Amino acid sequence: MDNSYIRFENVVKQYNMGEVPIKAVDGADFTIDKGKFTIIVGPSGAGKTTVLNMLGGMDVCTSGTIVVDDVLVSDFNRKQLTMYRRYDIGFVFQFYNLIQNLTAKENVELAAQICKDPMDALDALDIVGLSHRVNNFPAQLSGGEQQRVAIARAIAKNPKILLCDEPTGALDYVTGKQILKILQDMARKKGITVVVITHNSAICPMADRVIHIRNGKADRIDENPNPTDIEDIEW
Repeated sequence: MDNSYIRFENVVKQYNMGEVPIKAVDGADFTIDKGKFTIIVGPSGAGKTTVLNMLGGMDVCTSGTIVVDDVLVSDFNRKQLTMYRRYDIGFVFQFYNLIQNLTAKENVELAAQICKDPMDALDALDIVGLSHRVNNFPAQLSGGEQQRVAIARAIAKNPKILLCDEPTGALDYVTGKQILKILQDMARKKGITVVVITHNSAICPMADRVIHIRNGKADRIDENPNPTDIEDIEW
């Protein structure tokens, strides 16, 4: 019996460009364990973001099955997908998507208002090291600080899964490593299932599992029994 927390089984996502079918994901098979840090890596156009969008309930698969916590997410209707995104998924993107006329605390509180069992906004900001910035507006924060607010907003929902799409893409090297450290700690210390999409294969040693996506398939899956601390990785 497979005890994996997330399962993709022969998942296909097909788009039709006029009369030409394009398979962004073409029979992807992989599993992700609960409370682990997983990296999905691959070149641009390989299908990584499409995989993330289907896992996060922002897109639906054309065929195949997606199972999360023993629930068949790929069978959800639109309303069920909305509830799934609201209650179960925390999202962190390359761009922070903060509301400019709200403070850091208010941005986090906004997300907490839509879920069942939210974390206190100040506690979430403390976890990401921003206790001293709670009353600042996004324009008063650096890029790294804004991304920390975005992470606090995501974890304040107490999500089952934290999905991160190129979360350090807009940040400098040092700040990017600080953000990755926070995400690694989310899995190690908080037991959140963290999935990071990246094209930067240098950070793969920090993950418990690395899923290499190529041409819409899980081309290779690597296990790291002893993941490297992000502080010890150079690129």
